[in-house]
Amino acid sequence: MDYFISFLEGIITFVSPCMLPMLPIYISYFTGGNNSRKKALINSIGFVLGFASVFILMGAFAGTFGKLLMNHAKMVNIITGAIVLFFGLNYLGVFNLEFLKNTKKIGYQPKNLGFASSALFGIIFSIGWTPCVGAFLGSALMLAASSQDSLKGILMLASFSLGLGIPFICSAILLNKLKSVFDFIKRNYKIVNIISGLILVIVGLAMMTGMLGKLLSVLSI
Repeated sequence: MDYFISFLEGIITFVSPCMLPMLPIYISYFTGGNNSRKKALINSIGFVLGFASVFILMGAFAGTFGKLLMNHAKMVNIITGAIVLFFGLNYLGVFNLEFLKNTKKIGYQPKNLGFASSALFGIIFSIGWTPCVGAFLGSALMLAASSQDSLKGILMLASFSLGLGIPFICSAILLNKLKSVFDFIKRNYKIVNIISGLILVIVGLAMMTGMLGKLLSVLSI
């Protein structure tokens, strides 16, 4: 169930207020301006594999780091849970930290993308990504660290990458058909933020109190 939470965090990252409006720009890179669905599909897969590789490496590191702190598991859970809780409260508007809302422009502006250059674009995208969408990435990393298992960290960030990547790939080939869905999400960003914040708050509190395992077991029934 914890993998599902990471997967869900990836999906919510995709529809975040600073990510979704940028989607047509990224899709235009994938298609090269000729509206080729085949090219968009191939390039979007390369793009997703690019950022997924970076996130999975981060997950492996987080899991290993958590394993090194196994003797201080309670403190690790409190600290990582507090960070996730902080992200959630920011989404709910309790805090108003601009550095968690704004995104930096990516200096690399690709032209005539192929699969390899799309993968490189994905790597640059992940490294240059700002805390605007980092709340849920950070939450996934905190869950990976609290697991104290490098393999689990890898799998959790792979789940996060799937949650973010699958909508990217679908959008690349169905952008026009999904326009009404995206417009609906944009009109209801306030509700999206509240739901996102509540998920982070619940996960953060569960991590801090050591109740995450029980929560996951209840949700998996």
